[in-house]
Amino acid sequence: MSDIPIGINFHSSFFELFGIPLHYNVERSAIHGRYLELQRIVHPDRFAGLGERGQRLAVQYAAFVNEAFDTLCSPLKRALYLLEISGHPVDIEKNTVMDTAFLMEQMSLREDLAEVRGCSDPEAAIEAVRERAEALMGSLKEEFVSYWQQGESGFAKAADCARKMHFADRLLTEAEQLEEDIFDN
Repeated sequence: MSDIPIGINFHSSFFELFGIPLHYNVERSAIHGRYLELQRIVHPDRFAGLGERGQRLAVQYAAFVNEAFDTLCSPLKRALYLLEISGHPVDIEKNTVMDTAFLMEQMSLREDLAEVRGCSDPEAAIEAVRERAEALMGSLKEEFVSYWQQGESGFAKAADCARKMHFADRLLTEAEQLEEDIFDN
């Protein structure tokens, strides 16, 4: 980004931007204060006198800060970002090869989710699926950290964990959406 004098290096990593170590484990509460500070610094209203170009740059800065915060707060996005800045980007949409046991577990969870509407207690059924998916996500996060910390020798397995995290994340989102559909109607 360019010549708006704001004292922030927008060519740095998201971790540097938020002043935290390059590590997978990030607590939202640990970066929330810095996020608010950055939002104040780059808010477009502060650059109203710089004309259209200045406003456009301020909006880009604000978008960058929002993207950084969103990435650092999301376990999946954070894993993908770490792999990317380590030189091992993962194309989640194109590379979906998974081991058979994982795929069978995913199919089972999706079947359970699909059957929720016909259950006598859909709330309990959704919660059971969510608990299994959250446990899966938790173990995948631990695996990711273990492989990522190995460096070059572990990046391929860390990428595999990130792809699996994508499936678990989508399942959790679908469970949340189904819960809203059932109980908000």
